[in-house]
Amino acid sequence: MSFEIDGEKYKKASAHQKEWGQKIISEFSFNGDEHILDLGSGDGILTAFLADLVPGGFVLGIDSSQGMIDTARELAKNNLQFELLDINEIHIESAFDLIFSNATLHWIKNHTVLLNNVYKALKPGGKVRFNFAADGNCINFFSVVREVMKEESFSSYFKGFEWPWYMPTIKQYEDLLNKIPFREFRVWYENADRYFPDASAMTGWIDQPSIVPFLKYLDDDKKKHFRDTVVNQMIRETLQADGTCFETFRRVNLFAVK
Repeated sequence: MSFEIDGEKYKKASAHQKEWGQKIISEFSFNGDEHILDLGSGDGILTAFLADLVPGGFVLGIDSSQGMIDTARELAKNNLQFELLDINEIHIESAFDLIFSNATLHWIKNHTVLLNNVYKALKPGGKVRFNFAADGNCINFFSVVREVMKEESFSSYFKGFEWPWYMPTIKQYEDLLNKIPFREFRVWYENADRYFPDASAMTGWIDQPSIVPFLKYLDDDKKKHFRDTVVNQMIRETLQADGTCFETFRRVNLFAVK
């Protein structure tokens, strides 16, 4: 199941995602002619940064949200394109020197299909670099939203609800990778816990994209009430004495070579 994200709102509320992505990109030294695939390119900011590093190459960003693609396409240029495409629908062979993904792949439930498709899409010697949510991520938000879902006003809407994220332990992800014929891989855990500067910043992150999967199940006249209840409870739970708001961010990191 894919979800529509407002690309403009996401761009304003995703500072920590951008920080993680810039850190990952800084690990690489490029020749300038590489072909790169960005899985879940979002608002396109990081994808465009990659394109600047490979002026003689090509970067393709894909995302399943039309709102994200509409925002990202404003950055398109000769060596940078964006396509509306579900990650698990990529059927490309031996085309990319690097497949990159930052803060996206916890939205993909079937990583067996994902990893096989990624392996096929790499050139021999091509590299993979992922960062996505791990077990233990967003403990406060998940606790609050689960409690609000149980309230009498909302519970009937979530009888068929499917949890939208896959957030494995490192051992679980290693077990998946052992079934893919990468020449080498490393998987490691990262604690990226964050203090949002204020309640407004926390609210922006809740609105885009965290609460989006839940609003899809609600009638229009219930959405604002649900959203406001979650936001108010989150602020109560996470507000610190200095005005910041705390949330856990735990990451799976992957580096692999075909």
